[in-house]
Amino acid sequence: MNWADLVTSEPDFAAAVEERFGAFRHHVLATLRRDGSPRTSGLEADFRAGELWLGMMPGSLKARDLLRDPRFALQANPGEGAGMAGGDVRIGGRAYEVGDGETKAGYVKEVEPPEPFHLFRTELTEVVRTFVEDDRYLVIQVWKPGEPVRTLRRT
Repeated sequence: MNWADLVTSEPDFAAAVEERFGAFRHHVLATLRRDGSPRTSGLEADFRAGELWLGMMPGSLKARDLLRDPRFALQANPGEGAGMAGGDVRIGGRAYEVGDGETKAGYVKEVEPPEPFHLFRTELTEVVRTFVEDDRYLVIQVWKPGEPVRTLRRT
């Protein structure tokens, strides 16, 4: 399932997630190294045309990780201080490189990224938003493909 599927099935949740990512330009991407250990890297996430796109410099370690194993986790930048306005948001999924062709050409025309670059289209496996409500509850919202958002509240 792609970003458009989430927007269609859970528009309010998707809007809150996009807003949280939109608060800052740079976020943290976790990929898997060749030995299976995690690698974290800075990244700009791009929600465009119903997709979550990940763009990377050619030959970067994170790009090589994804070419070898497409699993990723993307964590929204928490911002300054302890407030985390908008909560904490994580997206898990798989990323697949978009080769040269019409899709990548359209992206280049619209975004004008520095070239050359790797462009990855994502398939979502989980989106989680955690925030504090009324200074009383820790609220955890979890979405998985084919399921409605599940909300848990803890005191």
